[in-house]
Amino acid sequence: MTREFRKKKYSVPPVPEDASAFEKYKAKAYSTAVKAIEMYLDVRGTIEDHVRGFTEPTSDKLLPDLQPLEEHVFTLVLDLNETLVYSDWQRERGWRTFKRPGVDAFLEHMSRLYEVVVYSDQPPMYVEPVLERLNSRGTISHRLSRPATKYLDGKHYRDLSKLNRKPNQVIYLSAHALENCLQPENCVNIKPFKLESDDTQLLDLIPFLEYVAMARPSDTRTVLASYQGHDVAAEFIERSKEHQRRIQEQNKHGRLWRR
Repeated sequence: MTREFRKKKYSVPPVPEDASAFEKYKAKAYSTAVKAIEMYLDVRGTIEDHVRGFTEPTSDKLLPDLQPLEEHVFTLVLDLNETLVYSDWQRERGWRTFKRPGVDAFLEHMSRLYEVVVYSDQPPMYVEPVLERLNSRGTISHRLSRPATKYLDGKHYRDLSKLNRKPNQVIYLSAHALENCLQPENCVNIKPFKLESDDTQLLDLIPFLEYVAMARPSDTRTVLASYQGHDVAAEFIERSKEHQRRIQEQNKHGRLWRR
């Protein structure tokens, strides 16, 4: 808004020497008003810049440019809380963070296929110690925390448009994907992790994510749209079985035809 105001030009016209006392008074009043407007715009601009620093991501390019040899690699963005880990608080011991079952194997495998980015809405001081544990094998390419989110209506959102990556080569995986991401077309929702010891959600998704990385579709969003309303991992297995069945049928008919 301040920028729009500044586009208008405010100038004080010169006052003729023979001007009446009333005209001189009007000119002085106008000059004072112009100075007041300029002062207001300066203060307003400072406030807007300050607020923008809390509501907008710190940069329009949250990730560095890809090297030419890396431009074919897809980007897998992973939420942190209740997706990769679960943080639990108890009075006798305070906060503790638990890894989701299979998270280390999942990250190691995905790092061979994707550029792996962890994107959290928590402050860096809380996120970094957890990520140090998760990244002990160097499987995470980039880390994004609260300063990289967009603050809107009292909530911190992940804005994938600021990643500096092609939107058609990005997948966002989260237990709250449709609630905290501004690009639902890039989202894969996963069941929240609540310390279940038999949880296999991450491992179940490996075949699907492996397929996408190897097949390299022209647009990941089109692929994800075809799974809308389904459990992605389970639906992928069913489709794979159906594909195998069709191949077997074709091979069977081929053998019969050759005879």
